[in-house]
Amino acid sequence: MDVLSDVIAVMRMGEPRSARVEWHAPWGQRFVSVPGSAGFQAVLEGFCWLIPPNGRPVQLGQGDVVFLPHGSGYALADSPSTPLTQPACDPQHDPRWDQRYASDVIGRTAQNGSQPVTVTICGGYQLDPSRAHPLLGDLPEIVHLPSRAGRNQEVRAAVDMLARELDDIRLGVDTIVPALLDTLLLYILRGWLHEQSGRKPVSGWAAALNDSEIRAALNGIHNDPAKQWSVAALSAVAGLSRAAFSRKFTALVGQPPMAYLTWWRMATAARLLRDSEAPLGAIARRVGYTSEYAFANAFKRQYGIAPGRYRRVIPATAEQ
Repeated sequence: MDVLSDVIAVMRMGEPRSARVEWHAPWGQRFVSVPGSAGFQAVLEGFCWLIPPNGRPVQLGQGDVVFLPHGSGYALADSPSTPLTQPACDPQHDPRWDQRYASDVIGRTAQNGSQPVTVTICGGYQLDPSRAHPLLGDLPEIVHLPSRAGRNQEVRAAVDMLARELDDIRLGVDTIVPALLDTLLLYILRGWLHEQSGRKPVSGWAAALNDSEIRAALNGIHNDPAKQWSVAALSAVAGLSRAAFSRKFTALVGQPPMAYLTWWRMATAARLLRDSEAPLGAIARRVGYTSEYAFANAFKRQYGIAPGRYRRVIPATAEQ
């Protein structure tokens, strides 16, 4: 798997949620902060304003998508001056979102022919903060991908397909919608990375993944974490001298190559412990350890808990 796909596979947990909502003016809705989650809003019809807790409101038009990677609170409204509904919407506890995939109409009773209507589609992902990939940490509080001719076409296509599924719940929805939500998330991240490439960032994960040499080394680690990698082997994949590679990797990724390799191995092991019944010895070999004892020590240093206990405790926590 490539780095971007791995970010999603390792961090995602639980069931994603999504809803299609019609808003009839005037309307304004607060959304609470949900730590350990990420979410998006996409405008299918009309326009609205995204109101962050800090900063100026952002107008969203048809086709615009915003991604909130850190679970920050925010509000949506037909106008920045519209009073916001209290209490704030909490997708984790609001009965309107009891179903994983929903459709709702806000303001139906106030509707008349002269009122503008906005249609949005929203979604939420539950993430495991213990395996938070540093790529996500580099993202701003709000990622805004505006609709522009010839730009972010894959994002728009995924949103349109998701909207059709939510508008008419049919057979196969339990497989199709999660797949579309993951696909949309990858397209959003890819779109953000593409936009950053035009700005030529000098550090951080946007710079690392837009750098062909460092991206080659990262893909080597992610494609085969069990390989007995060394700085010399990774520098050869990158096509750089050991010293030049080590300096560049550390500057862009934020940690030395071998430190990132160890972190990624442990994150991969944690996912395998959560999602599979493979024996500890098999998981140790999958992430590059010939000794189960050495693997257990490395895992405990990373997570503060033995891998066997992690397997017993974490799935129960993830389901709550």
